[in-house]
Amino acid sequence: MNRRKIATKVQYTLWVVFLAQVAVGLFVELPYDYWLSWLPALGALGIGLVGARSARRRIETRPPAPVAVAPPVTGRWSAVNSPADKVPSHGTHSLAQTYAIDIVAEPEEGPARPAPVWFRPVARRNRDYPAFGAPLYAVAGGTVVHAEDVQRDHLSRSSLAGFLYFWLVEGIGRTVGGSRRVVGNHIVLDLGDGTYALYAHVQRGSLRVRPGDVVGAGQLLGRCGNSGNSTEPHVHFQLMDGPDLEAARGIPFSWIGVGVPAAGGTFTVGADRTAPARPREA
Repeated sequence: MNRRKIATKVQYTLWVVFLAQVAVGLFVELPYDYWLSWLPALGALGIGLVGARSARRRIETRPPAPVAVAPPVTGRWSAVNSPADKVPSHGTHSLAQTYAIDIVAEPEEGPARPAPVWFRPVARRNRDYPAFGAPLYAVAGGTVVHAEDVQRDHLSRSSLAGFLYFWLVEGIGRTVGGSRRVVGNHIVLDLGDGTYALYAHVQRGSLRVRPGDVVGAGQLLGRCGNSGNSTEPHVHFQLMDGPDLEAARGIPFSWIGVGVPAAGGTFTVGADRTAPARPREA
């Protein structure tokens, strides 16, 4: 077990201890000073800060070269969180998310993606979002390392009340639950040359592959869902240097024919899913 994974496990454990103290403190008086109960939380935050500084130094001194792969979807989409705008794109280097991207479907025809609201409806059904059920394709030939689709697809969290619940209740609970609860149903592909692709928030029961399967570029893997730490159905995609989310580091990507879409920008991918990935750029 490498140091990054050990640090992540310790961080999760400290958060569990802190939350357990908070829960117990609601019913009984703890046998020590109140400020001591915050030490696990401070320790967890400290580990996160040290890890973030280490990852930032690595990027500043020698940024990894991007890997060109095919897009994981077809149709018209737009980016929400993108490494084209900031690195780390999701505000954290944890779980190899440094260069991760989130995309949502924006079809030219048919029902539009619902816009976020302040109050009502508090939540929406997943089928109200055009991304839900969209096919996910292999971005290059490779081997399936991990594939699971047993976690539920929850309702959207696109209202203010839903968003607060998402961050203050679900977000903390899933973080304590570990990486599997954060990314939800997910697929990991070994693309070779030390590069792995992650598809997160996959739809429950949609998998078309199993661990050990060898897939070709453009092969159907599963469908977009709303499992895990997700406010609405969307595709979370990233490349990383290992199959273990808690130990891997992020790798920058470039989608062939698309590049790296910036947040808010739309892009369209044709139906041809056979374009092979080009080798890593120098």
